[in-house]
This record gives sequence, C-alpha cells and structure tokens, in this order.
Amino acid sequence: MNPEQFLRMLEQEGFPKPVEVEQPAHGHLDEHKHPFEVKALVTSGRIELLIDDQRRQFYAGDVFHLEYEKPHGETYGPQGVSYLASRKTKR
Repeated sequence: MNPEQFLRMLEQEGFPKPVEVEQPAHGHLDEHKHPFEVKALVTSGRIELLIDDQRRQFYAGDVFHLEYEKPHGETYGPQGVSYLASRKTKR
C-alpha cells in the first residue's frame, strides 16, 4: 500500500491524520499496550510484532493494526523502522 492509499483508508475508517514514527536499528519494546487503537503503514525498514505468542514481520508497504489496549511486543530490524501511525481513542 502506498501513503496516499493509506491516508484514504484512514479517512474512510474514521482515523485521524497519522504521525511519522522512527525506531532505532535492533531496538525493541517489551510487552506493553496503548490506550488507543493503531493503524500504521511501514514506510521503510522492518518491525516485528509479538501478539498472542505469534510473531509477524512487516516491511515497507505493509499495514499493521493493533486493537485498543492489545498487549504486544515490538522488535526493529537492522535498519530500524519508520512508519506512519494513526491513533484512534476509544469513545
């Protein structure tokens, strides 16, 4: 998916404008959760998410989705990762 398609999808699904996030090479975050729902488009690098004991990798052009307060861990590839992230709070 390209950024223009991603922005259209966010608008259709009621998500706000995304912010750009950059994470360092070989970085990681232990299991945590967010008080919002996330849809993100990877723009460069790689991110691996650990959700419900399953690992999934996302590369440039991939979209990932995290439900509200979904526990997950994150690991970043050798070039780190950049992504556009939209955060929707629960109403």
